[in-house]
Amino acid sequence: MRDAVAEHLQEEEAEINLTPMLDVVFIMLIFFIVTAVFVKEPGIQVDRPEAVTAMVPDRGSIFIAVSAQNEFWIDQRSVDLAGLGPIIERLHSENPEGGVVIQADNEAQNEYVLAAMDASKEAGVTDVTLAAVVP
Repeated sequence: MRDAVAEHLQEEEAEINLTPMLDVVFIMLIFFIVTAVFVKEPGIQVDRPEAVTAMVPDRGSIFIAVSAQNEFWIDQRSVDLAGLGPIIERLHSENPEGGVVIQADNEAQNEYVLAAMDASKEAGVTDVTLAAVVP
C-alpha cells in the first residue's frame, strides 16, 4: 500500500501545471493590446506633394485628408466644413498631446487646405502639420 502511495506522489510531482503560465501570457497579451498605438487613417488615398525638407511629425493623432474634389475626410468618413471643427475638437479632447496632420491632394485648392488648418487652430490644436512625400 505504501508503495502505491509513493508511486502516486511521484506521478503528481512529475506533472507540470501550465495554468499560471497561461495566465501570465494572457495578461501580457492584454497589456500589449491596451498599450498598442493604433494608426488612424483619414479614409481616402491622396496624392500628396513632394517636399525635399519633409519631416516625420512627433505626434499626429488626428488625420484630415483633403481630396482632389476638395472634400474633407476624417476617420473613414466625409465631413463638410461646418462639421470639421467640432470633430477635431472632440478628437483632440480624447488625446490632447496629439496634433493634426493634414494630407492634402496635389489637386486640392489652397483655400480648403487653409480651412482645415483654421478649423484645427480654432479647435485648440497648436500642432498642425502638412503631410508630404519625400522624393
